[in-house]
Amino acid sequence: MNKQNSWVLNRAGILDYWYYDEEYFDFADGRMLIRGQNGAGKSVTMQSFIPLLLDGKRNPERLDPFNSKARKLEDYLLGEYEVNGKEAGTGYLFLEFKRRHEEVYVSIGMGMRARKGQGIGGIWYFILTDGRRIGIDFFLYEKVLDGKVALTRRKLENLIGDGGMVLDRQEQYAAEVNKLLFGYDSLEEFEEMVDLIVKIRTPKLSRDLRPSHVYDIMQDSLPRLSEDDLRQLSESIENLDAIQTRLGSMKD
Repeated sequence: MNKQNSWVLNRAGILDYWYYDEEYFDFADGRMLIRGQNGAGKSVTMQSFIPLLLDGKRNPERLDPFNSKARKLEDYLLGEYEVNGKEAGTGYLFLEFKRRHEEVYVSIGMGMRARKGQGIGGIWYFILTDGRRIGIDFFLYEKVLDGKVALTRRKLENLIGDGGMVLDRQEQYAAEVNKLLFGYDSLEEFEEMVDLIVKIRTPKLSRDLRPSHVYDIMQDSLPRLSEDDLRQLSESIENLDAIQTRLGSMKD
């Protein structure tokens, strides 16, 4: 992993998603404490950002801390209940990262639109790299007479211009996020890291998470050794044995 780019999570934001109209969450050196009663939405809020925005995969189990497939992205975008549901909507999620000890910022995120009964009608990803900060000098909406309207994909692309990129393919987005923020040698290694976050997150720690279960999660997250790795390891052990034998002969 590339250690030159030392980024820390600095802010997260939501626009027209779930119960939020527009909300920003600040982190302190990559950490944030959320307090609230059971059912207040702490888990839903956090699972909407991590790991969803790291690689852009939107599998239903990514949206539920219990690894259930019952919830779908459109449920959070339009509302699950008749009392607060919408016929159609466009929303955004984003994460802002700051380079340690420097006032340098980048943001990653996704936009989505959905219509009731038709599901998600479009997903697009974006990366902002020119230092503009969402909610400060860059906004994911435009003001209209009766409030704010989330940007369409095309309007977002025009607003970003040369200061970043807008992407349609999840795989391309994941590769760009890895290159910008993490620097793993391969996309497979990056995805293994994200998968580990998913496994550690489920089930909730407040549930009966036994030490043996934590061990199984960590064990499963270890990469499998290839034949080349095993051959190199075997050769190294043989070389160590040969060196030990020669040292023993010299002492005699």
